[in-house]
Amino acid sequence: MLVAVPVLAGALVWWTLPPGNTELRVAGLSAPVSIQLDEAGIPRVQAMNERDAALAMGYLHARDRMFQMEMMRRGAQGRLSEIAGSAMLRNDRFTRLLGLSQRAEEDFATLDADTRAMLEAYAVGVNAWIAQRGRFAAPEFLLLGAPEYWQPAHSLLWAKVMGLWLSGDWRGEIERARLAGILPADRLWDLWPADRSAGRPDVAALPGLDRILAAIPVFGEDAPLPSSASNAWAVARGASGSAMLASDPHLGYGAPILWYLARIELPEGRFLAGATAPGTPLVIIGRNNDLAWGFTTTHSDTQDVFIEPASAARVVRTETIHVRGELPVTFEVRATAQGPVISDLDETPRTDGRVLSVRMANLEPGDTAAQGFLQLNRGRRIADARAAAALVTSPSQNMMVADREGRIAMYLTGRTPVRSRGDGSVPQAGDARWTGFIPFDEMPHAENPESGILVNANNRVSPEGHPAFLSREWFGDWRFRRIHALLAEPGPRDASRFAAIQMDRVSLLAREVLPILKGLPRGSGTLGAAQALLADWNGEIRADLPQPLIWNAFLRRLPALALRQAGVPDGRGGPEFARFLLTDPNAGWWCGGDCLAMAALALAEAVGELSRQHGDDPAAWRWGQVHQARFEHPVLRFVPWLNRAVELAVPADGDDQTVQRQGFRNSGTLDAIHGAGLRMVADLASPDGIYAIVSTGQSGNPVSRHWGDLLPDWHEGHLRRLTREPDGVTGRIRLAP
Repeated sequence: MLVAVPVLAGALVWWTLPPGNTELRVAGLSAPVSIQLDEAGIPRVQAMNERDAALAMGYLHARDRMFQMEMMRRGAQGRLSEIAGSAMLRNDRFTRLLGLSQRAEEDFATLDADTRAMLEAYAVGVNAWIAQRGRFAAPEFLLLGAPEYWQPAHSLLWAKVMGLWLSGDWRGEIERARLAGILPADRLWDLWPADRSAGRPDVAALPGLDRILAAIPVFGEDAPLPSSASNAWAVARGASGSAMLASDPHLGYGAPILWYLARIELPEGRFLAGATAPGTPLVIIGRNNDLAWGFTTTHSDTQDVFIEPASAARVVRTETIHVRGELPVTFEVRATAQGPVISDLDETPRTDGRVLSVRMANLEPGDTAAQGFLQLNRGRRIADARAAAALVTSPSQNMMVADREGRIAMYLTGRTPVRSRGDGSVPQAGDARWTGFIPFDEMPHAENPESGILVNANNRVSPEGHPAFLSREWFGDWRFRRIHALLAEPGPRDASRFAAIQMDRVSLLAREVLPILKGLPRGSGTLGAAQALLADWNGEIRADLPQPLIWNAFLRRLPALALRQAGVPDGRGGPEFARFLLTDPNAGWWCGGDCLAMAALALAEAVGELSRQHGDDPAAWRWGQVHQARFEHPVLRFVPWLNRAVELAVPADGDDQTVQRQGFRNSGTLDAIHGAGLRMVADLASPDGIYAIVSTGQSGNPVSRHWGDLLPDWHEGHLRRLTREPDGVTGRIRLAP
């Protein structure tokens, strides 16, 4: 009897695997759809029209990623606590307060008929899989029960989540208001990378912000995405003679990864190929016959916090969150004319008669991002991409595009507010207003530069003096400069060269700072040995070297010491702040007057901690021992034994500031949890000029052979060519009316 239980459980899990060959009739198709699966499970879809292709993508996404789609849907609806218990309450309260689900429903009703038809067809395909498989739609549903049927508006939730987590300045505003009660006014802004504009606003200290910040989801704990980074570049003429484009978006790691590769063939030789996102029918990053596109985050300030009298808040709805294993949680959502009252996340009522509300451009009505992506998928020239970009109202992104005629461009998407006063970098009084949005044509777009090259790596895109104000904060440009330098080197600009650039592991920040570290007094013993290693290092962040471990431990310790000196023991300083401490003559206040002495102390403390963890011989330390790219199941990672069975992990080159970005938490372990889960290169000289890889596999089923089979190729920097005809066919699916 004891043996029968695991055997039965194994059989049930095995039954959740989709068959390799399938024939299914689906009401709503206008013509048969043929799908071939290659050896990696990447589909080639042949459909007679876009609507049938969207239906087929819905079926494929549900077939391979239904639980991932369910988690996205529940996360945006504020329903994760129903399956995960009280651990997800913080996330659910947050998304319920913002009303992502209500906004998606309202936006769907205002979309044009063409876009609605695509989303409706996609939902038909998803529901065909659910109807066919029920609770066997994925192994997780064996315990949860069959997933609810997909509604067309659910596809808009994906963009709502992306718009929220790719535009996070509002949290920075609250952090600044909290620290204003601790730091001198002239020192506060040192902590944020900035454009050094004159006239920085004064920041008023507000009490009680610690509790509000504690109630906001945090990446690495329970929020789905980090403050993000990405690379993208385009050249007007590659080695083949046509334009080329590369894109590797950097987002949070998970198993499965966010992206799903596909190629769609349509009549008259038309096609789409690249990365789709389960939950949506369109190609998010990829190409068609004539146009290629990719994205990086602009970091525009599109979210503001307002300080308003409590009398301005009104109850707009009551939310009830069902919590697994506990009683439901009911709370009232209040809003002012500006937006939701974010201070209500703190369940302790404020006593100063004020509330904090938040206005977010990504929550403004009339979001037409889905319509914009549909037009982008259909585009033929950069002019079409420009028109599509104007419709992508959220999130704020840099859309990098190239067309077959050799034209390249970068267009800024998303709505950026025009403010009646202030620049949005600090909380404003409630009588401040947004007076509109910057017109699309007045944004700092770039088209067909004389150099024939466009690059963005989240660096500043708004030139000095440009009338369109986007943000006060701009991050370090180390990746941007490194990509430019690599593109300038001699040799053919082809797909293999672009793929090699995406894997580059040199830190320009380390190269800038190493001369300073080499000038510090030489210590003895383990410290001296570590310093000797740094003296011979070229700044390459390789997993098989000890120096990257020493460097990153130092880079974490130095800002922590400076913040502790300033009375902010729980503060976090980024790499821009570390460089400021080491290179700016105005940084002495943070270091007790001598930042070089503090740097020496930080290095000694970092080496001491590493020696306690890894032994007294620095030459034996390895970056890859502590810096592993980890891809964890969203739920099973909390289950002992199972978490190790389904986790995917490899030693990782690179760090936060290399082109091959492998980011980690600001505190805790140095595991890589953020980077390029997708890498894509498009060469417009040929219809087969599309190369891509994802970091896990096509399947979201942990017992599938496609759960992690692409990880080795991703780790080595190999891309797969998404040709019209796959090299090998391992499965065939036929959908018929």
